Amino acid sequence: MTPDARLDLKGVPCPANAARTLVKLGAMNEGEMLEVIIDAGEALKNVPESVTQEGHAVLRKEQCGDMWRILIKVGGEDNP
Repeated sequence: MTPDARLDLKGVPCPANAARTLVKLGAMNEGEMLEVIIDAGEALKNVPESVTQEGHAVLRKEQCGDMWRILIKVGGEDNP
């Protein structure tokens, strides 16, 4: 799966990383995918929780060294 946009939030503290992710998702079209790069720790819990509460789907979480790659689908996974 190739994301439509990428957001690198390494070094951005909570809750700013979740807020920036939601702003970016709000500017995207339903069904598009966003790749978010975050640090391990609190962000790994907060970012996925925030986006799912807003109706988006976390498709994948992958650890990449000391960072995490999260793939999110705008509007949920049931959209075309």
